[in-house]
Amino acid sequence: MPTHTTAIEAPSITRLLLEADLVVQLVLFILLGMSIWCWVIILAKQAAIGKATQQSAAFLELFWSSRQLAQVFERTSEYPDSPLAEVFKAGYIELNKLSTTGAGSGMAGDLGATENVARSLRRATRVELTELERRIPFLATTGSTAPFIGLFGTVWGILRAFQKIGITGQASMQTVGPDIAHALIATAIGLAAAIPAVMAYNYFSNRLRVLSGEIDNFSNDFLNIVKRHFRAG
Repeated sequence: MPTHTTAIEAPSITRLLLEADLVVQLVLFILLGMSIWCWVIILAKQAAIGKATQQSAAFLELFWSSRQLAQVFERTSEYPDSPLAEVFKAGYIELNKLSTTGAGSGMAGDLGATENVARSLRRATRVELTELERRIPFLATTGSTAPFIGLFGTVWGILRAFQKIGITGQASMQTVGPDIAHALIATAIGLAAAIPAVMAYNYFSNRLRVLSGEIDNFSNDFLNIVKRHFRAG
């Protein structure tokens, strides 16, 4: 007699997620939210740091090709995303105040005026770097916590599978398969959220470190110009 075999249709990922335990669904929802927010940050910071780097290079070219600081100051509005332009603007405004009030007369005045300009440069540097670094720590948080959140979902799914084995007395794939699948999905989503976050965090940290070094070099060069300005005055 002919035998008929019934093919067992594998459930889709969507169906598995909908049938998952509430705790597993909560874990997956948290991981999905963290992953989406990380990609929003990655795309936004890539654009912001890219503009900052490009406009800073253009501003440096303008700065060194100009003969007067006033000309550079008048054109800083052309570089709204350049941290170097903002740092220069803060230093120039402070320098202009000191020049107007005559605070740079004498050796003590020279040192005091230079320190005032240096303070304004440091303050502007902190403001600009803080803005560029904003939200980037969330990438590190996701990279360090997402695997453990996924692991929690994995452990929970396996516990559910063992519970069903204890209740039914069967260890068939039909009994424990869905819960094991839920556990593996939680692990996969945890890693999928963590890996891009860690890579992006290291990438942005390196680019910001380079940009910070460029700002420090520019500040030192600007301070040298300030010192020559007061000595010449």
